[in-house]
Amino acid sequence: MKIDIRQIDSGEESIVIRYKELRPEIKKILDVLNGGNTKITGRKDDQRVVIDPEDILYIESVDDKTFACTREDVFRMDYSLQGMLLQLNDIRFFRCSKAMIINVDKVKSLKSLSSNRIDATLDNGEHIIISRAYASEFRKYLKGGVSNG
Repeated sequence: MKIDIRQIDSGEESIVIRYKELRPEIKKILDVLNGGNTKITGRKDDQRVVIDPEDILYIESVDDKTFACTREDVFRMDYSLQGMLLQLNDIRFFRCSKAMIINVDKVKSLKSLSSNRIDATLDNGEHIIISRAYASEFRKYLKGGVSNG
């Protein structure tokens, strides 16, 4: 990718992005330009807590309740999984099963399993299984293709 940066003396500042395909690295740039470092809120011990999406390892739905898991805590969220994807609007988060979203930046290693599933080991040592229904899309995502967000 070629980067062309020029300082101007006068006139309106502008940013032009030219791309053939909206790859994850281009989407990250757009997210930053659009103020994409959004904080979200969750609940812990009857208190509302501000959570930095960067700290989230995964988001899971259990018994129609949604939880965001960080290295230190688990927070009850007010949104469904699909609502969380919309709320976050972040290329780092990938729907990996019917009940889970992972933060791809927190994946340390991947291992192919039988039945076209993927075992993702997070940087805290937890294993998340990417179901076969989402595995093909995840492989495309890793190659710089589409996101399911």
